[in-house]
Amino acid sequence: METVIILLVAGLVLMLVETVLPGMIAGTIGFGCLVAGVVLSYSKFGPRTGSLVLLVVLVVLVVAGLLWIRFFPHSRLGQAFVTRSTLGSPELEKPDLLNQTGTALTNLRPSGTALINGRRVDVVTEGPMIEAGTPVRVVAVEGIRVVVRAV
Repeated sequence: METVIILLVAGLVLMLVETVLPGMIAGTIGFGCLVAGVVLSYSKFGPRTGSLVLLVVLVVLVVAGLLWIRFFPHSRLGQAFVTRSTLGSPELEKPDLLNQTGTALTNLRPSGTALINGRRVDVVTEGPMIEAGTPVRVVAVEGIRVVVRAV
């Protein structure tokens, strides 16, 4: 009976460790330990005890998984995996650019950079390629996507 308990505990611990370690190695070994523990309990103690062990393993896995999903993201360890910093300033919307004119700084085929109101803006053309230096007008702003047309 000790072997079955050791396999089951080792399997649960390895599956918990897998959630913070990459690679799926610990989780795979842990799952294998759980399966080996259930199979060993069927072979040593018969179908009644084997089924009971299987049921207990399934219930523990479901309850542990639900508790992990509920509490881990808010724990101190879980917060260590969450990035709080940002790079640059993500301007998600630029409604002030609508109907403004500027100049294509690079060839727009169909994306590139334009100078609009003194700012460098990543833009996309609504049609064919636009050569660098061509005057452009902003015809749409869709989130971070700024659509231009040659004037």
